[in-house]
Amino acid sequence: MKKLKLIYNPASGDRSFKSALDAYITAFQQVGYETHLYRSAAAGDIGRHIAAMPPDFYDAIAISGGDGSLNQALNALISCGHNIPLAIIPSGTANDFASFIGMSKNVGMVAKALASGNIIWADAGQANDSYFMNVCGAGLFTHVSQQVDHGLKTTLGKLAYYLKGLEEIPSFQPIPVRITNSHTVFEEEIFLFLALNSAGTGGFDKLVPKASITDGLLDFIAFRACPIFELGRLFIKVMRQDYLNEPNVIYFQDNYVKVELLSPSDKYNTCDIDGEFGPNLPVEIRNMHKKIPLIVPTPLD
Repeated sequence: MKKLKLIYNPASGDRSFKSALDAYITAFQQVGYETHLYRSAAAGDIGRHIAAMPPDFYDAIAISGGDGSLNQALNALISCGHNIPLAIIPSGTANDFASFIGMSKNVGMVAKALASGNIIWADAGQANDSYFMNVCGAGLFTHVSQQVDHGLKTTLGKLAYYLKGLEEIPSFQPIPVRITNSHTVFEEEIFLFLALNSAGTGGFDKLVPKASITDGLLDFIAFRACPIFELGRLFIKVMRQDYLNEPNVIYFQDNYVKVELLSPSDKYNTCDIDGEFGPNLPVEIRNMHKKIPLIVPTPLD
């Protein structure tokens, strides 16, 4: 029988995953996996546990949690050089990356994906010395996931992010940056930037409708500083998925981008990677092409 390491964060999302543990273990056993459990109990312990795992012992890892739990697992797997296929069980608040690859927390779907053998080598991102599966960003809204009270997230879900984000707008100051990619340089005042591996973040699942996790490219979006009323109009267009050609938007695809502050800022100089605090600016962001073996429900591009 194959061996599966199931790592779960009991505090993720609505905290319901732990109640379904027996159903998952039964379903995995039925498709030929002996399940070994690890329950996350403290910040950073998922990464430490993966780093301590014996090499070549497990046939797959399943991670149940939000984007932050996935980020811990990704960083540990890459840092340790493990090439163990990774399955994602989305049980967090937003679950942006899991949504993109079509994974739900339906027990039957997860078991079927494990049994199917559908494995793709997915791209990952690198931001200085840290790695991300879904997004690296900075500026307006990007640290909302760390600032929202966990009880509010449990009660309101994604709506808690949006409400917290609205609080930032009246006092937010534009960020002067230099953005350098493989072809050109922009010097702009911006509200935020996002370097995306998948199509969305923060519950906006189609920010980049044509995104791919196997094309070797990141999709980079920055919102230029503009009056608040223009920002409101722009976000309406974001909701309609019709904004990438707007004059207040910088958009390009590349495998490399560097973002630097043009003047010091203590408030806006920290990046967010997959909902976790990431490196300070300046940040060099790279696409790591086909870096991680990912178990998916159906073959992707």
